[in-house]
Amino acid sequence: MHTAEFAKLLGMIMKDYQTHMEEELAPALTTSQLTVLEVLEREGKLKPSELIPFLSTTPAAVTMLLDRMERGGLIRRDRDEGDRRIVWVSITEKGKREAERGVQVREAYLGGVLDRISTHNQQLLVYLLGKISGK
Repeated sequence: MHTAEFAKLLGMIMKDYQTHMEEELAPALTTSQLTVLEVLEREGKLKPSELIPFLSTTPAAVTMLLDRMERGGLIRRDRDEGDRRIVWVSITEKGKREAERGVQVREAYLGGVLDRISTHNQQLLVYLLGKISGK
């Protein structure tokens, strides 16, 4: 079994990725905020609770994250017209620009990582990761 070696390499890759992304996205954005912006761009307006599965965190942490994002002008919160108890979260124009920048940062980093191996091995890696992830 190669589980220990796999765990070590996966940990190194994840740490390098997280460090690079946080440094390049700062100070306007974090990786969690980028995730929220990408989900909102793809899904449209959502309730805060609908963001939880994408973030692997608690409702309280999502609320704090959205508070920071709203203060930063990345998202907007609006009360539902029909039911004032419901709050909708949507992306702002500034949020769209920051999401685009964040995606470019990520693609540049991952492109550089993948360029270390051949195109064939890139395809094989993606295939194998898909198998591992169950997708």
